[in-house]
Amino acid sequence: MNAFEIYGGRQLQGTITPQGAKNEALQVICAALLTDEPVTITNVPDIIDVNTLLELLADMGVSVTRPSANAVTIRAATIEPEYFATEAYRKKSGRLRGTVMLAGPMLARFRKAYIPQPGGDKIGRRRLDTHIRGFEKMGVVFGYDEHHQFFTLDGNWLHGAHILMEEPSVTGTANLVMAAVMAEGETTIYNAACEPYVQQLCRMLQSMGAKISGVGSNLIQITGVKKLGGCTHRLLADMIEVGSFIGLAAMTRSELTIKDADVAHLGIIPEIFLRLGIEIETRGNDLYIPAREQYRVHKFIDGSILTVYDHPWPGFTPDLISIVLVVATQAKGTVLVHQKMFESRLFFVDKIIEMGAQIVLCDPHRAVVIGLDRQTPLRGINMVSPDIRAGVALLIAALSARGKSTIQNIMQIDRGYERIDERLNALGADIRRVQH
Repeated sequence: MNAFEIYGGRQLQGTITPQGAKNEALQVICAALLTDEPVTITNVPDIIDVNTLLELLADMGVSVTRPSANAVTIRAATIEPEYFATEAYRKKSGRLRGTVMLAGPMLARFRKAYIPQPGGDKIGRRRLDTHIRGFEKMGVVFGYDEHHQFFTLDGNWLHGAHILMEEPSVTGTANLVMAAVMAEGETTIYNAACEPYVQQLCRMLQSMGAKISGVGSNLIQITGVKKLGGCTHRLLADMIEVGSFIGLAAMTRSELTIKDADVAHLGIIPEIFLRLGIEIETRGNDLYIPAREQYRVHKFIDGSILTVYDHPWPGFTPDLISIVLVVATQAKGTVLVHQKMFESRLFFVDKIIEMGAQIVLCDPHRAVVIGLDRQTPLRGINMVSPDIRAGVALLIAALSARGKSTIQNIMQIDRGYERIDERLNALGADIRRVQH
């Protein structure tokens, strides 16, 4: 199994360009099944999760070609819907939660679909209820195969509906939008997720001929059409990588320029890092982080301890909570980190404590971080990456630590970050990919 050996304590310097957005890629690749015409997607990250999804499309008969680096052309002129019920599909899709979003386009175009038990990160319960309840309101009939553990979806009676979502699920919203664009009648989705990924999906569908209004709000209205056409679509920069690089610069006292960061779509992310005392300068579509020895946590106006918590967009994304926690360990000041959405996402904290951080893990959702103000540097240790985001948080901690660290199970990191070791080494890091 591959591992990273990291020799920490080095200051980095230079310019780095974030990859295309992983979460957007998974959505728009699924949306390509809505038409039999070519769909070309650019700025596609070369990562395990995206490549696994593209392999699944090819296995079901879809034409998948790569006209250039980080670009893919998908033509779903022929699809074998029954492939979804095979053991081969269940085995491969079990590694990737994003396959649940194949259900919406398959229902819209073929009026049948299958949903396996979700795979992906082990960060807590990730329910399918939002998807299933929404589809049911649109006339979809569900069955469940207990032996093979997958849902069968009969969409012969698919129609528009008013859907009030119980939670603003990003994948749930994407799935319902994709089903609705070719369903008969009008669909309204209230309490919809409005993340940039969902906005980008809706804009791509509009360019294919879909009738969607309310993009960017939590009330999306859709009028079904008979057919959609092909298009060309460019992915946004991955805002999770952008946030990770901001945190990396602060932890390693590095001067970094994050190029083509799609600043207009970052929402509150830069503001949260500014509250941690990190200096960030916007230069057009780039972010510049100067090298600083110290960053001081800002308290709330009434003098109380800063709390950073995740919240549906336009609140702070849960995918950066792990990064914030690690960055806070070397700040001057105290931060309460509250991870509301997933109950297992703070389980990597024991390793950060072992590295010398001062953290009180209150419960599965909350941790108090007492910043060391660099008075006591973190020390290198051996650790295992539990999920994509925690894996990169551990990598950032290791890059700032004294001595050698080893991170095993780096497939989790490779699932979401393209050639992260090569790109950081180009800035002056010392990361070695080894067999363990």
